[in-house]
Amino acid sequence: MDMDKKQIEEVRAHYDEAPVMEWARLEQEPFEFELTTYMMDQYIRPGDSVLDIGGGPGRYSIHYTQKGCAVTLAELSLGNVEYAKAKAREAGVDFPAYAVNCLELDKLELPQFDHVFLMGPLYHLQSEADRVKAVENALQCLKPGGKLYVSFIPVFSGLIYDLQHEGHICEDVAIPACRKLVEGVPKGEDYSGPGFTAVYFYHLRNILPFMERFPLKKLHLFGQEGFLAPNKLQLRERSPEEVAQWVELAKQCIEVPELLSWSEHIMYIGEKE
Repeated sequence: MDMDKKQIEEVRAHYDEAPVMEWARLEQEPFEFELTTYMMDQYIRPGDSVLDIGGGPGRYSIHYTQKGCAVTLAELSLGNVEYAKAKAREAGVDFPAYAVNCLELDKLELPQFDHVFLMGPLYHLQSEADRVKAVENALQCLKPGGKLYVSFIPVFSGLIYDLQHEGHICEDVAIPACRKLVEGVPKGEDYSGPGFTAVYFYHLRNILPFMERFPLKKLHLFGQEGFLAPNKLQLRERSPEEVAQWVELAKQCIEVPELLSWSEHIMYIGEKE
């Protein structure tokens, strides 16, 4: 097995073992979900068709099915697909869900959709060619004039995690492979190496140049947690009234360029030309 296939199998195994944890992550960290759907809802309407590539345990698929969209989930992990189907049944909805590598979407012979989500695959694909292919495959499934939603994990998100968890920065600096993440922030370099699986994190300044190679009109680049990520653990302990104020301010500032690095996930929304 070559290295790329080995890493993909490691990613698949990681998510096969932890669909409940991934679902819980979105429930325990609501800012990402609330702010991301706030931006998506500017374009997605009941009756629209949605392809959710790498949609994990189906949180976004279920949400948009409940809003009246015709959703299809295409996810690498069979464990995530089965969990998504179970959660969909609990929610009283249903949608097609396939266990498939995003690099092999053509095997499904899918139609074109009004909206395509690519939230997850680019966190893991190590080679530039595979990341390009993942976006190209998503575009093949998108109607002309349709919207593409692509998520990235920025390099600085690793340091946000270290700020939140005592001692982690010392561990990252001590491990040569992880030290590249810390050093990549001032150097403007992407990070490829160990993380929650083998990961690929983009330096913020490299996201738009990557997306500009595709036939897309840029609509938005925003932080999916707004500026709330560094303090998300503390905000859980605040009153609902205070949290609501912070979320509202985060919505107002969600595309302020100087604040994008405060997020742990960055989303690009583009329109297919």
